[in-house]
Amino acid sequence: MKIAVMGTGGVGGYFGGRLAEAGAEVTFVARGAHLAAIRSGGLQVSSANGDMHIHPARATDDPAMVGPVDVVLFTVKAWDTDAAAAAIRPMVMPETAVVPLQNGVESIERLTGVLGPAPVLGGSAYIAAVIAEPGVIRHTGTIARMVFGEVDGRATKRAQALLAECEKAGIDAALSPDIVRTIWEKFAMLASLAGVTSLARTDVGGVRGDPEWHAMLADAIAETVAVGRGRGIAFADDAADRVMETADRFPPEMRTSMEQDLARGGRLELDSLSGAVVRLGAAAGVATPTHRRIVEALTPHADGGVNPPA
Repeated sequence: MKIAVMGTGGVGGYFGGRLAEAGAEVTFVARGAHLAAIRSGGLQVSSANGDMHIHPARATDDPAMVGPVDVVLFTVKAWDTDAAAAAIRPMVMPETAVVPLQNGVESIERLTGVLGPAPVLGGSAYIAAVIAEPGVIRHTGTIARMVFGEVDGRATKRAQALLAECEKAGIDAALSPDIVRTIWEKFAMLASLAGVTSLARTDVGGVRGDPEWHAMLADAIAETVAVGRGRGIAFADDAADRVMETADRFPPEMRTSMEQDLARGGRLELDSLSGAVVRLGAAAGVATPTHRRIVEALTPHADGGVNPPA
């Protein structure tokens, strides 16, 4: 199977590395020092699930040089979605599966706007992984799960083929018959946890160990579930409690990507996380005071380059 990883950060680097290690023909699309390091020394992944060193590794900064592929794992940051979607057009054939594994709940709509509906699946990744240094991905904990599926719920040949490739690579993967709801279930957890850990400037354990931050997390999750319901997502009655239980099982040392971006003065995915909860909530007539507080507090730092709050 020919696979392109569009955006070789923590998520794309980990899953692409596993697929490459198992024999798939994987091309990593990256840029800058990270690309240079992958080209010269390969892609290294540090993980409790087993370290990897993909060397030599196929890597480029030009998707047009890759040619048509069977699967595109689309893992760029949310703000790069539109430009990256246009850039992958030369890789997309009629049966190519473009699987977004991004944060947020708007990837399907945005990719469809650029590529049309035919190639676009939905996807959700459950993993804590970052670029530790150029050419090196660091995976925290052991959770590394990928769920994907056709937007209409069909078990197509291309979706089943990708699942088989993931299973061959030892990736914890599954097909979802309702991928939009699956994405929203993750979003309820991620948008809330990212917002609260960033506001508190702490890891998951820091939020869990403080009653006020923990209560704020519960409120944020409940708001997000309410927004989803307002947009027609068929959440279970106990969805908010189940999402909270999932968040409470994460390793205490786990840090969300947005909190790490804030700590280093980088750009934040605020608009696609808490910002999206507020925006979509307003459209659905659902109040979101907790996420609004997060947005108001973090907006001065959203574009990066500003010292994080003490």
